Amino acid sequence: MAKVRVHVYLKPGVLDVQGKAVEQALHGLGWTGVSNARVGKMIEFDLADAADAEAEVKKMCDTLLANTVIESYRVEIA
Repeated sequence: MAKVRVHVYLKPGVLDVQGKAVEQALHGLGWTGVSNARVGKMIEFDLADAADAEAEVKKMCDTLLANTVIESYRVEIA
């Protein structure tokens, strides 16, 4: 059994509307030193078959978990 975490985030240069909203909200609350806020997602799951887990999770990301046209991802397997 493997514990998997996939971090998905927008590629550099892709407009991050949510990140901009978070940044502006933080500024409004007094944290004016915040800049370049980016919002992503983290998907966590258990994988029953740990053999070749890295390749299988990469297939999952490329097929479903990330839109590889505008998003990048990073995989952690424990």
